Amino acid sequence: METPVDLAVLASWMDARGLGAGPLKDVQRLAGGTQNILLKFSRAGRFYVLRRPPPVLRANSNETMRREARVLAALKGTPVPHPGLIAACEDESVLGAAFYLMEPIDGYNATTGLPEPFASSPKLRHQMGLSLVDGIAALGAQDYVALGLTGLGKPDNYLERQVSRWKAQLDSYAELPEWDGLKDLPDVDGVGRWLEEHRPRSFQPGIIHGDYHLANVMYRFDAPRLAAIVDWELTTIGDPLLDLGWLLATWPEEGSGTVSVTPWEGFPSADELVAHYATQTTRDLSHIHWYGVLACYKLGIILEGTYARAFAGKAPKATGDQLHASTIGLLQRANRWIS
Repeated sequence: METPVDLAVLASWMDARGLGAGPLKDVQRLAGGTQNILLKFSRAGRFYVLRRPPPVLRANSNETMRREARVLAALKGTPVPHPGLIAACEDESVLGAAFYLMEPIDGYNATTGLPEPFASSPKLRHQMGLSLVDGIAALGAQDYVALGLTGLGKPDNYLERQVSRWKAQLDSYAELPEWDGLKDLPDVDGVGRWLEEHRPRSFQPGIIHGDYHLANVMYRFDAPRLAAIVDWELTTIGDPLLDLGWLLATWPEEGSGTVSVTPWEGFPSADELVAHYATQTTRDLSHIHWYGVLACYKLGIILEGTYARAFAGKAPKATGDQLHASTIGLLQRANRWIS
């Protein structure tokens, strides 16, 4: 099987840690929402999933893997649904990058298709939507200091840094002279000004996933509940209400959204998501629309980066065009919310 992972070296590394014996069997690549490599295999009757960065490493790829593994280890024993960490390797020389092994998830991604009975039941789909909120409510409720995650992020002035950080990111795309996307973005500067003028005065720091939406969770086959939250690349210590805002920013509205499930009938409204979150937190939700607007702004700028790279031949044009359209839609949504 063609794989960027040296299976013999991996087996030797596992031997040294008492993780089974003998050959790695049933090796298969798993699809994912990112460019990271997911490899499922069995050894001595136990299944594993390996996660490592793509073959061509980005500047922060190894640090991202280490952070993911650290958070998954810390979440063990908590009510947060997550992949169980088996072992992690910070040494980049073993497989050419930091990596970790986790337990396989018995679940499915709802955005790629609903199995029965969920495909036929609006009532079950409603519960699925509420369960999505349960996941981030549980995550935001964790004491990151008690879990040993101090230093994972910089909560001081977290909200104050957001607009300037992402405006600088957008401005950096101008370094690619071919990029002309700025002219299409609906009043992106106006959205940034609104965010600065209406920023909440304080917040309660906690763990955030950083990219929380329907495509980054897996559901159980036997119940309308989460099996695991996946893709922890952007996890940090910040304001957990941004995870809820991110969910609102990506939630289908008026027939459009950056992610969706078919059929959609039965899923809760955005207002129901907020109300359900409110039953599980002591955080002040009076500014939740601000977090939704920030999520639109931040995600839109992130997605626009692929469009800019596509102009320079560093990303597929079709993908860039699609994400550019998503950025426009997100900023249109932000402008509706602040008007």
